Amino acid sequence: MGATKTEYFTDRQNELAVLIKALGHPARIAIIDYLLKTEKCICGDIVNELPLAQPTVSQHLKELKNAGIIKGSVDGNAICYCIDDEVWHKFKGYLNGFFNTYDLKKNKCCYTNIKPKNIDL
Repeated sequence: MGATKTEYFTDRQNELAVLIKALGHPARIAIIDYLLKTEKCICGDIVNELPLAQPTVSQHLKELKNAGIIKGSVDGNAICYCIDDEVWHKFKGYLNGFFNTYDLKKNKCCYTNIKPKNIDL
């Protein structure tokens, strides 16, 4: 985020942007979904779950690890990945605070006659 003048934003805003950017690809969301179900796994297990080549999966794992969302430890000749609990809870807190700040009932937007679309997540 060199040209975005990150020094003008709070630490929370910068950290949240890094975490959200790291989750900004469907393959990374799939990796997180898998890790949430399995708690920990070897890179090869993730490769078998996704329709992607091993180098591509490794690149996505690297992005998640660089953001701090996951961590890896050497297990024999493989790396075992898992969610970093501390970062995950911090991220959850950021998102909760971010979304809880908005109160739909108090919103006096100029589009009050338009009903929000249902979004399935």
